Amino acid sequence: MSRKVIEIPQAKQSAPIETQQLRVAAYCHVSTRHEEQYHSLEAQITYYTSYIKRNSNWKFVAVYSDVASGVRTANRPGYQQLMKDCISRKVDLILVKSLSRFGRDALETIRQIRRLKKMNIGVYIENGGLNTLNISDSMIDQLAALDQAESHFRSENIKFGIRHRMRSGKTVLNHTQFLGYTKGPDGILQIVPEEAEVVRKIFDLYIQGNGVRKIKRYLEEHEIKTVTGKAVWSTSTIDRMLSNEKYVGEVLMQKTYTADFLTGRRERNKGQLDTYLVENAHEPIIGREAFELVQRMKENIKKQKEEHQIVGASGNEHPYPI
Repeated sequence: MSRKVIEIPQAKQSAPIETQQLRVAAYCHVSTRHEEQYHSLEAQITYYTSYIKRNSNWKFVAVYSDVASGVRTANRPGYQQLMKDCISRKVDLILVKSLSRFGRDALETIRQIRRLKKMNIGVYIENGGLNTLNISDSMIDQLAALDQAESHFRSENIKFGIRHRMRSGKTVLNHTQFLGYTKGPDGILQIVPEEAEVVRKIFDLYIQGNGVRKIKRYLEEHEIKTVTGKAVWSTSTIDRMLSNEKYVGEVLMQKTYTADFLTGRRERNKGQLDTYLVENAHEPIIGREAFELVQRMKENIKKQKEEHQIVGASGNEHPYPI
């Protein structure tokens, strides 16, 4: 019996995306508000806007962007709007640098990619040159898992670098909304005179025997604005200010830490990690003696409250005479 050869033609290949008539969008995302991250985001937006508009076959939709955690999609309005526009059939193709831009959570990324795929909307992953419409679900799963691992590795590297800077005495702090100071050209905190007067007034009022509620009332009655320009003060904000070591020229670093990489949940550091105190980090607003007096006053009030709670609890333990 002679052999018979049957030729099976290759599967029809889709045309390159550059030659297709598509409505194209891009998504950019950075996770922090640091100045260098903002520059990175701006560069990405400019790049994708130009890249899409250069192609005569494509119709530019928008470049959606976010500065937020990569996990909680509710905190990413740009991402939410992109998904709404996809559901409204305004987009055929989404350009991203990597799948990790969609988020750190592999399961959530996979769910969204498959959802888009059912609507015949592709995600073009620049790192790798892959279109999700042309690859299997199993490959999408693997890519998402790899991107999650890469994001975790990158996060650990960033944290290692930050802690190395802490150990060397380089202050790492967020002072974009810090009453009394601004960032100088050398990165060191510099006093804002008019704001510093408000800080000193808050400490003076407390030393005079005014609690945080009375201080709040005083500030609002005198139309003194918060650091963000609000007319209403928070008692918790005033309380934190009264314990902030930065007002005596010190910086205590790593007061909190990221307990969960995926959720980005931060917790107060109660000895789980080292802390680093940098003395004479910048010019103080409050004198050492006044600051320590306030801390003793706060500690005495705390003890009194705890004793009151213990007495109250013991009084309620046996509501009837024994």
